[in-house]
Amino acid sequence: MRAELEAAIRAAVQAEGSQLARLELGQRITSHAVQPKLSPLPTVRNVIAVGSGKGGVGKSTTAVNLALALVAEGARVGVLDADIYGPSIPMMLGLSGKPDSPDGKSIEPMRAHGVETMSIGFLVEQDTPMIWRGPMATSALTQLLNDTRWGDLDYLIVDLPPGTGDIQLTLAQKIPVAGAIIVTTPQDIATLDAKKALKMFEKVEVPVLGLVENMAVHVCSHCGHAEHIFGEGGGQRMASQYDVPLLGSLPLQREIREQGDAGVPIVLAQPDSAAAAAYRDAARRIAVALAGRPRVTPSISASLLS
Repeated sequence: MRAELEAAIRAAVQAEGSQLARLELGQRITSHAVQPKLSPLPTVRNVIAVGSGKGGVGKSTTAVNLALALVAEGARVGVLDADIYGPSIPMMLGLSGKPDSPDGKSIEPMRAHGVETMSIGFLVEQDTPMIWRGPMATSALTQLLNDTRWGDLDYLIVDLPPGTGDIQLTLAQKIPVAGAIIVTTPQDIATLDAKKALKMFEKVEVPVLGLVENMAVHVCSHCGHAEHIFGEGGGQRMASQYDVPLLGSLPLQREIREQGDAGVPIVLAQPDSAAAAAYRDAARRIAVALAGRPRVTPSISASLLS
């Protein structure tokens, strides 16, 4: 819309007999409504949960690339790795080491590629299994969220573990979420589980912004033949059935996996690729879907002096 807006403003100024010397366009992302009885976090305007009904659908890869796509659009973004048992965000963002704690109580987020990040993976050894019962895992999640010194963020992307267990329930009850995204692959067995995740968010009054269909099509790098390896149209059928938007269909591509393993996701490594364009398009649709939600009205108090 930027070019169209500038052209319209120039035309309006010229119609008044003047010339536009310079035009500066800014953007302001506001907070949107969260679950009843909860309020948005002080420095985070919108928490967006990224969930899936089952593992192996590329949820974390999708979450990271969407976060970087939002940064490319000018937003201030953070990522919270809520997959306590299998944290993968540090590797995908090329981060290692432990975060600083200036006061011994709070933690500075790690930063990479313009994204603030926190993960249990920063606090334990890479090969240490998290042999925790549900209450310990959920306590760790709330501590990671509340004890991190997040900057002024437009979006905090929360990468959830697969399924509909304790972590998801804690997120719904204690963390103010502006919207959720469900990641699925096209095949029926994946959308069957994705439906459960969608219904879970509905039951706990977290608005579902839409679906993202991952691994939708594979295009041969040698001959250009497109093949729907995991089936075709599953995401669109599910979106139509539950009356939610299909926010994007992402390709099945070797480079996406390779760049995630290398710590430089494809949105950064190959910004002109078709895959990066698909992530950016999905990120814009997510932002638009969230913008259509009710906004948080700031409370104003006034006192009369006699």
